[in-house]
Amino acid sequence: MKSTVHECKLIELPRIYDRRGSLTPIYGGEHIPFDIVRTYYLYDVPGGESRGGHAHRELQQLIVSVMGAFDVELDDGQEKRTFRLDRAYYGLYVPRQIWRELLNFSSGANCLVLASLPYDESEYLRDYDEFMEIKRQK
Repeated sequence: MKSTVHECKLIELPRIYDRRGSLTPIYGGEHIPFDIVRTYYLYDVPGGESRGGHAHRELQQLIVSVMGAFDVELDDGQEKRTFRLDRAYYGLYVPRQIWRELLNFSSGANCLVLASLPYDESEYLRDYDEFMEIKRQK
């Protein structure tokens, strides 16, 4: 089954707020459509820099800006969509086989990524031509 950029969506996450601040819990399979197997975060990205530039064969992700802001440009091989992430209570769901670029990081931005699979280098599609060939096969 081919994933498209139309399956990528912002998910509003729960917020628990009181006078001391806010807390957002995230449960895999409840708040997001997969079980969380791996969590990692990006930080100390210089303002204006980019990350990503790849797709995943099977892995799904939720990308959250827990501080600051950045853009996520998504590409399914036929269409592109861009989302601005700038609120800690919204996550961007990215299904399998969607090319992603994280762009325009604000200074001090922190990006949290929740992933459906453990790290496996063979799971990555880092060459755009290879990504397009796989998209044409499905």
